[in-house]
Amino acid sequence: MGAEQKVAIITGASQGIGLGLVEGFRDRNYRVVANSRSIKPSSDPDVLAVAGDISDPEVADRVVKQALARFGRVDTLVNNAGIFIAKPFTEYSAEDYARVLAINLGSFFHLTQRAAREMLKQGSGHIVQITTSLVDHANSSVPSVLASLTKGGLSAATRSLAIEYAAKGIRVNAVSPGVIKTPMHAPATHDFLAKLHPVGRMGEAKDIVDAVLFLENAGFVTGEILHVDGGQSAGH
Repeated sequence: MGAEQKVAIITGASQGIGLGLVEGFRDRNYRVVANSRSIKPSSDPDVLAVAGDISDPEVADRVVKQALARFGRVDTLVNNAGIFIAKPFTEYSAEDYARVLAINLGSFFHLTQRAAREMLKQGSGHIVQITTSLVDHANSSVPSVLASLTKGGLSAATRSLAIEYAAKGIRVNAVSPGVIKTPMHAPATHDFLAKLHPVGRMGEAKDIVDAVLFLENAGFVTGEILHVDGGQSAGH
């Protein structure tokens, strides 16, 4: 296998940003462990697909154990899995609340804890969260309290973990996207969504992949929330 070939775990990896991340890390010669509920086996021997709901602690265990069994190490974790439900605050149901917390925060907690244990043994690693610029720049056109509650929590946790692990060889960062053109957004909504950004367009999955790969190679950067949002977080 060669200890020099690094291994990245990527969640939400079957489509959109996650699929782009798998391809981006493979282009950098990383082995990749790709997770989503519906992911199919890969024909690439250096991509291990592990299907399952990553908010389930048993699935998080399986992802890390299979990464170690197949590739022998964990160097990078990208917590990309997440859901977004836009509703007025009083219309959120208890089921909405439980589902968003389980996927956006629960999956981060269970998988990051397990991956971090392996990184601490190695004395090196990199953990990246995908958040949202709505945390920093709320928009009355996009009611998003549950996104802010959970993704805002990830931003705060990113800074906290970065400091906790700063002297232990592990960096922790986040990428904060604007609205990205993925299968999550129907084409009929694209004109409206493009206008939410000062640059006048939606982002592409590649914009987020490039940002994650920048952070991956930025060895002096930790605790950073990198906004990739067409100017949303700067103002309107």
